Amino acid sequence: MRLYLMQHAVAYSTEENSERALSPAGVEQAKQSAQGIRRLGLEFDLIMTSSKRRAKQTAALVAEEVRYPYSDILTTEALMPDRSPEEFLELLQKESTDSRILVVGHLPQLAHLAATLTQGGDLIFENAGLTCLEMSGPKTARLEFHLQATHLSMQT
Repeated sequence: MRLYLMQHAVAYSTEENSERALSPAGVEQAKQSAQGIRRLGLEFDLIMTSSKRRAKQTAALVAEEVRYPYSDILTTEALMPDRSPEEFLELLQKESTDSRILVVGHLPQLAHLAATLTQGGDLIFENAGLTCLEMSGPKTARLEFHLQATHLSMQT
């Protein structure tokens, strides 16, 4: 299984927007990252996101770019910022071991998930970046790549 982890793109502050929707800069950032994902030739069998608006918006923008059906995006509370990696990993057990899954979520949950899977590795997540982990067991993975949004937005 390949697990692609993405922190949502830049969002408004709580003071600016209580739902913390993506800011205009965040929408552009997500679109550019999505274009980078398409240029890399990545395809997903499943896109999963938290129920927070900024994550759902980011997932939708990526889905649109890679032609993944918006209606098939799985929204789950297991990807909320305060949830444990174990809760998400339990949900992941239902998926095929050869799946390619994009996970759009939040900090600190994504960092805890990556650290759990890489057995202590410390990755610095940035908005709209992309990290790929190759699962080698139910709770073990190897880092394939870790890209920042600026890497994804580079033109070829």
